[in-house]
Formats: sequence, structure tokens, C-alpha cells
Amino acid sequence: MTSPFSEPTPTGTPASAAGAGGDPTARSAGAGAATETKNETKNETNTETNTETNTEAKTETEAKTRAGTGTEADGSNVITIPEVCLVVLVGVSGSGKSTFARARFRATQVLSSDFCRGLVADDENDQSASGDAFDVLHYVAGKRLAAGRLTVVDATNVQQRARQPLVELAREHNVLPVAIVLDLPERVCLERNAVRPDRDFGPAVIRRQRADLRRSIRGLAREGFRYVHVLRSEAEVAAATITHTKLFSDLRHETGPFDVIGDVHGCLAELEALLAELGYEPRRDQEGRLVGARHPAGRRAVFVGDLVDRGPDTPGVLRLAMGMVAEGTAFVVRGNHENKLARALHGKKVTISHGLAESLAQLEGEGAEFRAQAARFCDGLVAHYVLDGGRLVVAHAGLKEAYHGRASARVRSFALYGDTTGETDVYGLPVRYPWANEYRGAATVLYGHTPVPEPEWVNNTLCLDTGCVFGGRLTALRYPERELVSVPAGRVYFEPARPLAEPTPDPVTGQPARVPRPSGAGTPPARTGTPGAAGPDAARPAVEDVASAEALLASLAPVAVLPPTDDGPAAARPGYRDGELLDITDVLGRRVVETRHGGRVQIQAENALAALEVMSRFAVDPRWLVYLPPTMSPPPTSTLPGYLEHPVEAFETYLADGVEDLLCEEKHMGSRAVAVVCRDAGVAAARFGAGGATGGGYTSAAEAGGRHSAGYPATGAVVTRTGRPFFSPELTEELLSRLRATIEAAGLWAELGADWLVLDAEIMPWSAKATELLSRQYAAAGAAARGALPAAVSALTAAAGRGIDVSDLLAKTQDRFDNALAYTRAYRRYCWPVDGLEGVRIAPFMVLGGGPAARSMAGTTYADRPHAWHLAVADRLAAADDRGLVVTTRRIPARAGDPASVAEAVSWWEELTAEGAGGEGMVVKPAAGLARGRRGLAQPGIKVRGREYLRIIYGPDYLRPEHLDRLRSRALGRKRSLAFREYALGLEALERAVAGEPGWRVHECVFAVLALESEPVDPRL
Repeated sequence: MTSPFSEPTPTGTPASAAGAGGDPTARSAGAGAATETKNETKNETNTETNTETNTEAKTETEAKTRAGTGTEADGSNVITIPEVCLVVLVGVSGSGKSTFARARFRATQVLSSDFCRGLVADDENDQSASGDAFDVLHYVAGKRLAAGRLTVVDATNVQQRARQPLVELAREHNVLPVAIVLDLPERVCLERNAVRPDRDFGPAVIRRQRADLRRSIRGLAREGFRYVHVLRSEAEVAAATITHTKLFSDLRHETGPFDVIGDVHGCLAELEALLAELGYEPRRDQEGRLVGARHPAGRRAVFVGDLVDRGPDTPGVLRLAMGMVAEGTAFVVRGNHENKLARALHGKKVTISHGLAESLAQLEGEGAEFRAQAARFCDGLVAHYVLDGGRLVVAHAGLKEAYHGRASARVRSFALYGDTTGETDVYGLPVRYPWANEYRGAATVLYGHTPVPEPEWVNNTLCLDTGCVFGGRLTALRYPERELVSVPAGRVYFEPARPLAEPTPDPVTGQPARVPRPSGAGTPPARTGTPGAAGPDAARPAVEDVASAEALLASLAPVAVLPPTDDGPAAARPGYRDGELLDITDVLGRRVVETRHGGRVQIQAENALAALEVMSRFAVDPRWLVYLPPTMSPPPTSTLPGYLEHPVEAFETYLADGVEDLLCEEKHMGSRAVAVVCRDAGVAAARFGAGGATGGGYTSAAEAGGRHSAGYPATGAVVTRTGRPFFSPELTEELLSRLRATIEAAGLWAELGADWLVLDAEIMPWSAKATELLSRQYAAAGAAARGALPAAVSALTAAAGRGIDVSDLLAKTQDRFDNALAYTRAYRRYCWPVDGLEGVRIAPFMVLGGGPAARSMAGTTYADRPHAWHLAVADRLAAADDRGLVVTTRRIPARAGDPASVAEAVSWWEELTAEGAGGEGMVVKPAAGLARGRRGLAQPGIKVRGREYLRIIYGPDYLRPEHLDRLRSRALGRKRSLAFREYALGLEALERAVAGEPGWRVHECVFAVLALESEPVDPRL
């Protein structure tokens, strides 16, 4: 018998992309994906129910005709199943189901009812535990299917009531249920059970099970099994092999680049212009008709559906799309208009509305052969595609994450029609459910279906239908570049039921005002390929009088734009589509964050709660938090006398990891800061949604009464390692103004092509941010020591003068006093008076990233640039600043495997940290920006602090032998792990931010960095 998957390639897929096989579900059931109703709005609202009904009927026929296996040349029977499906083994006891499964599937893929009985009752044959056992089996099967894993159920399953929950489970998770029936002779089953001591039931049980099986086989299709394979002899079972095939929607191996094109609706002239703008070279037939297009760089087009209806040249668009698909330069997903046109061309009863009349009239002018080709093409289109390793999904009406790469009537319905709220708007059209607002998937979803005035990124999804046929534009997105390209419509070809731009609500009724169409003649773009052919425009005389698209849009009342409120822009109006809105469920609980450079990073629930406290009470508006810097690990504890930390151990650490080229940077004694600097207030508003140009009302979350305010500085932010504002609002804006001028004077805006930059820096003095810490902890300890110890020394000296032997105590007390003085000198070096910004110094040491003002355009990260480049940029900033605000960072290169180079670097560190020099220490970094060692990504830096500075950390007397020996036992593993995980999260946040990903995706990583700060790690490290 033939394989149930020996189907032709889907028509919307180039033959080279389809592979050897695929699941035909997405196309075979798609032709009946929606039953026509008299009311088109009702049809769209009730699509899912109608789709399920039609698919059930079609499924039954297909399963009946395709039951069985394919026979190979070597005599083996091949059972082909989708890579992800629910396989239900059906057979009486003794038919060999478990043996069959064990030989053909991984052990983890098979869920045995006997094993589940053993789990709940310690006895695999305890039939009284069957109810609980199947509860366990169904639960685990559901978890596997939700994760997209092939699942095999090993149970008798000879009765319909046992199979039905499994079919429902497959439907719930939008995978195909497949039945493999082992219909072996009764004699074979009885003989096998006779030799098994655990099967002591009599022949009557086998006969009853076999009778149930015989009654079931013919009805398996009606029950909902998509494919049924029946093996009727021991030889057939022994020869059966399992092969896996991808769904037709699975094009993960196609990596692009792509040009994804929105709804065309028969607008051939605009499509030709757009393809030319995208760089495609047209191909015409002998009659001059456009029949193909190819990009010289190998790019391919992906059409989001709705090629047909409403526009002036549906046949021309179909001819071009079919030609591009045939020559391998385009993919096409099915739209609801192709779905309906295919039904009409097949003679089905459909409602002639919504532009279908125009298409049918135009196709009547073509030959019967072309109409047949068009019908086959539309009928064979796939409802959605998953491309580029799962990073790109294209569906006509969009697709929520749970449906990506799945096959079911529900998935097809959503891909074709989207979802609705069940309500209708003032124009009588269904209100679309804003699924994109809740989307949290990593894949980019591109779609059309519902025209919008301008494409708008919403949570990594983008609608590309900009209403070309209604007089708007035809739009494409270059992927992966995320660049939008569009051409204007030559005219209004079809009157929209709802204006592209929502007019200002009527002040009395609150409803959108109806807008009359303008009068006047428009000039459509020249049509190509059919000289002298009569178009369908005369069929709609009312549209003839419509002016150009620009005139139509200009006639609309201005779009109502509400100013930001204290609750942010999402409060502007119901249904406002804001991907920046944060949901508490995105960050709470035990979570795992996927990072490109560091793999999976786990966040514990209790740490997330601590981070929520800080973020909600003290942090700046999270839209500014595109990056939080990681903590930094010290080197392994030094064994040299009198040292707790020494550079030699840092060099040895990197050398052991295979990283030799290093850069040693001066470690400034200040406070770590991240500065987001925008070129002007307009950039801040466009890219970060900032408030008024003056930045008035800047508050932290605490100052705003626990709410993030929209009135933060209009041109950027300067935050601490924990996301808190570094300075007062006025001082922050002054600092940003000076940084902005310095960046301009250094020529960085133009050189980097950026409208905003993120700088990693150190702000000095330490006292500028740590005044309270200094006064309450360090200064208090120093003052107490300097007040008490001199008196003790004086008393002990007097006692010694009287002949009392207190020499040891006197020496120890004198040493403690000297240490207290050294301790005071240590922290005082990092304190000096400031007045506003007078006395403040900022030492930038990395340009983390930046980008254009438009959120839709991707920026650039510079984390992979060599550190020498970053410091050279910092030098330029310092040179361009004539007021002494920006300072440079001293550095010296080193090679970990070169003893002379290491000795030079150690000598430099000793000079830097000598008691009179006052340096804190140095940071040893890989010379490369993102260095990889033998174990993966290397640590971004190791801080080596000086002997005197460590008095501040460990106390005045830490160098005394008894204390130093104790302090050498410090657990550094946790600190190193924490530094690496925070580093990976910071890079991920930065990359997501410059890519223009929605705010919740960036905030997920930033919040995780803050949560990790609550891990129990020695704060002195």
C-alpha cells in the first residue's frame, strides 16, 4: 500500500524547500477551512467551529483510504509519522505492542499503562489502579505534547472510550493523532499470553478484546485519528519500520534572507514596484506578462497571503506568485481570500462578496487551463510557515506561540482568520482579539489580514498589511535586517469598510466619525504585461471617482493621540498595542532565561521577589533599563605573604582557560554607572517613549508613589548597578547634556550612525553616591578607632614607664592605631567635595551599544569590539570635553604566557596601589571583547584590588597574620558563577534592546540580573 504521506509538494513552497515528505494536513484540510455563511462577519467569527466540522469529515475519508503501510523494495513496511504527533498503539493483550514500541521508539517516548499502574500501585497488573494510572499517563502525555515531543501510548486501547481522551489530548495540543493497530490472529495472542506468568487471565478476555478491536478498526477515522496503520500478521509487524517526516509548515532549514510582503489583493503594479525596490529582477513571458522575479543576492520573497480579490489584476498577481514559487524564489502562505477563491473555483457554494466578484470576473478573461492552475495553487497553500530555525513564523492572520509548527483545524483557523472577541465595531466588522499584546514567543511573527496605517512592532510581531488595495501602501520587511520597504498605492481600488486611520471620535457620541470619500480622479500606476487588456475597474464605478491614496488619507480627521499619563502610554485608550507594558507574570516565580552567550540562567522565586521590591520602589522607569552591569569576581586567593589578592593569580586563571592576550585597566574608585544618552528629546521620545522635552517630573518609582512615571529625563538616564537614579533630576539632565555635547564634539554620533548610546562607566568620587555608607560605616569606625586607641597607647606607655610589662599589648595596640590611620587614609582618598557637577568625574570604559531613533530599525552592540577600541573612544571623549568631566582610564597590555609581560603588569599594579598612590587596583580583561576559552565564554574581567584598598573591605587589621590566614579561606566559586551569569544576562538584554525587541523581553534579562544580586554570596568579594 502507498505511504499515507506520499503527497505532492504544497503549491506555496518551492520544490527545493519541501523536502522528501511532509504532513499534508495544512493544505488538504485547508480548502475547507471555513464554511460559508450568509453573513461574512459571522463567518469569520465562527470559523473555528466550521473548520473543525469540515476537517472531521475530510479526515475520515483520508484515514480510510490511506490506512496501512508503504512497502519498500527490500520488503520492509514503512510507517511514516510526523516528527511531533501522538501515536496510539491499539491491540489486544499479547499482540506485541510493548515489544513493537521498544524496538522502534526511544524509551522516553513511550508511555505504558502497565508502567503507570506500577507507579501508583507497585503492581503493573493491578487493574483496580487503572483509573489513577491513566490519569498519570494522560498528564505526562500532555506535558510532552505541550513541549512538542513525540509521544507513544502503549495500552490495549481497543475500546472507543479509552481512545477518545487521547484524541482530545492531541487536539488540545494541536498535534495529529496516529493509530498503529496490531491486528494479529487470536491464536498468536493466546500463545504469547500462555507463556507469561503475569498474564493468568483466560481466553475469554482475549476474545472480548479482539471483538472490541474488530468493531473499532473501521471507526478509528471517525473518532478523529488522522492516520491509521494496520498490521495484520507477525511478518508485517516484524518488517515494519518507522520513519519521521516534517510538517509542510516546517521550513526551519530555510534560513533566508527573506523579504516578507504584506497583503497584495490583486495590486500587480504596486507589487512589481515593490519587488523592484527590493532589488528583484523581473522575468516576462513572450506576451510581456510578468511571470517571475529573482533577486541577484539569492533573497527570497514570502507572501503573507491574500494575493487575490478586490484589486485590479488578480490573475497577474497569481501568475507572478506561481512563477516565483515554481522557480524557487518565493513562498506563499494561504490567506482567507485564497481559501474562499479556491472553493469558488471548485464550484462550491460561497458568498460572492469582499472582492471575490472582481477576481472571478478577471479570471473569466483567462483560459480554462490557467483557472485550473490557479485553483490548484490556492488549494495547495499551507496555512503558516516556520522558518530560520524556528526564529521566523509567517501566517496570514498571525499565530500565537502555542500554534507554531502545529497541525490542527484550530491552528489553520487562527492562521487564516485570527481570533475575535465576539463583538462587532461601529462599521459592523468583527473586533479582533489583540493576541499580539499577549505574545511572549522568541520567534518573530509576521502577518497581515487586518490593514493598519503603519506597521507597528508589538511583542516581536508585525502586521504588514498597510491597505494597498484601499489606497494605502504595499509593505515588505527585509528579514533578518528588520528593514521596512514600501511603495504607495496608485489609487484606491476598493472602498474600505473601515478607514485605514481611525478618525477622531465624535465629541457627542464618542464613536468614530464616518468620513466621506473625496471626489476627483486619480491616476493608477501603469499596468504591465497585458497591454490593452480591460481591467475590472469598470465593475466598481463608485471607486473611479476616488482620488489618490494621499488625498484619501489627507481627508481623514487627525488620528487621536493621547499624551502619556502617569501610568504610561498603555493607558491611552482601550486596546492600545504597547509592547512595552510589563506583566508581573513575566518575572515572578522560578524562571529560566535563555541567553545566547551563556545558555540557560535560572532565577529562583525568592530572588525574583527581592528584585521586584527594588524595581518597583526604587528603580527608574524600566524602559531606560536596557542593561545592568555584572558583578566582578576577584582572582583566586594569593598565597604570597602579606597579600590576599595579587595579579599573578588573575593571569594564571586566564592562561588556564586558554586566553593569553589581556588588557589591564585602572580600576577607578567610584560607583558603577550606566548612562543612556539620546541625541535629543525627540530621539528619547521615539525610541524610549520619554515624556516632555524638559524632563519635568522626573521621579524614581518610590518618589512616584510606587508607580513608574512617564516624566523621567527626556534625553536619557544615568543609573546605578541596581537600576536606581544616580543623581537628582536636574543634575541628571545637566550631566546628559554635557555628555551629549562631548559625544557630538568627538564625532561619535556620525561615526557610529547612532541616535542613542549606552555607556558603561565609573562615576567619581565614591562619596558622590556612597555618602551614607561612608558616614555610617567607614567614617564611624575610623573615628572611633582614632578616638579610643591613642588614649590606650598613652595609658600603656605610661604603664610601661612604671615597669609593668605590657610590651606585647602596647605593640599590638600601637599597630591597631597605625592600621586605623591607614584605614582612614584609604577611604578618604576616594572622597572629595562636589557642588552639582563641579568635582564630579566620569570615566567611560565601554560603549555598550546604540542605534537609530526608530524602534523598527535595529541598532548595534559593541560588546564584541576589543577593549582597546572602547578605551580609545573614551580617550576621544575625554579630549573633547573641555570642562574636566570626562576622564581617561589608564591601561597596559599583557600576555598571560609571557613572564616578562606579566612582571611588567604586576609592577604597574604595585605602583598603582602603593600607599601613597591611592589606586584601588586594576581589572584584568581579555583583550578581545567577547573572548572564548577552553570552557566557553571567558570571564569578562577579574578585579585585583590593592592591599591598602582592601582595608576598607575587610577592616583595618585584616593584614595581621591571624586574620589574613583566616580570610584566605574564601569561597570564590559562587562569585565567579554569579559574575558569569550576570554577564550573560547583561549581554542578552543589550542585544535584545538594540534589536528593537519589546520592552518585556529586555526587562526579563535586566530583572534577572537584579534578582541574582540576592544570591547568598560574600559581599566582600
